[in-house]
Amino acid sequence: MAFTMHSHSGQFCPGHAKDELEEVVKHAISVGYKTLGLTEHMPRTELSDLYPEELTPSPEQSLSELTPRHKSYLLEAQRLQQKYASQIHILIGFEGEWIRPAYGSLVQELYSADSCIDYFIGSIHHAAGVPIDFDKEMFLAAKEKCGGTEEKLYAVYFDEQFEMLKFLRPKVVGHFDLIRLLSDETGRDLSPAGSWAGKEEIWSKIVRNLEFVVGYGGWLECNTSALRKGLDEPYPARPIAEKFLELGGRFTFSDDSHGIAQVATNYVRGLDYLESLGVKELWTLERSTHPGTQNGERAQLTEKSVPISEFRADLKL
Repeated sequence: MAFTMHSHSGQFCPGHAKDELEEVVKHAISVGYKTLGLTEHMPRTELSDLYPEELTPSPEQSLSELTPRHKSYLLEAQRLQQKYASQIHILIGFEGEWIRPAYGSLVQELYSADSCIDYFIGSIHHAAGVPIDFDKEMFLAAKEKCGGTEEKLYAVYFDEQFEMLKFLRPKVVGHFDLIRLLSDETGRDLSPAGSWAGKEEIWSKIVRNLEFVVGYGGWLECNTSALRKGLDEPYPARPIAEKFLELGGRFTFSDDSHGIAQVATNYVRGLDYLESLGVKELWTLERSTHPGTQNGERAQLTEKSVPISEFRADLKL
């Protein structure tokens, strides 16, 4: 049973992704997905949080469009859930942001406001309020704001991630070690076996975060977008994945696609990676009722184990 728990479309993430959401759904069906988690980005609330691509024609206009776009997305997601119910199990979610602690309450408000929402992804794309995965210039700006070294930047990132985890306890933790994407050494081993001078402090923060996720029953996504962006391993990197498994952690699986061209990208490599770690099953959610909701009540979600062998068998790549 192939699936993704993390996806985006150009329709509701313009400038950052491509294609209409319905085209993404149809393509997901064509490659063998049986479950599709829709997780467009949540709206932001401050002009300072806009990306460069959102500053024209007017930052104020871009900001004002975010919340209405989120509402339109939820309506379209429900329509598609109904329309394609016989072909694919659609989960409706969104990708949360933790740019600063105030966003935690907004994530909770967005989740509570619409009973159609099944889950949200707990993600960190910033450190000290500065994006760390948009481009190298911003990554370096975040590093300077955090103290001028990558060690200090990593420390801030994992501390802010911990605050997000404690506040939100997301079922799906997005791209756990996204901080390494634009790092000077993307393959750096952060475990005690590594050679990085700052590894002891960083590793202790990583383990703390992993223990917390395991403790409340969250999942890390094995996110294959790292591979299409040139990294050697998905998120999370092997030392972190090994520690998570040692602690009893469970993985879900995501392509983090931003359009039909990225649906299931590097999925075979991602599955090979997990099997090399000894992983035999992946986890997703099943909603009841599906499609839709009854009497305006949120659907009940059941955790579902999917053997990797079954996942592979469904893929049509």
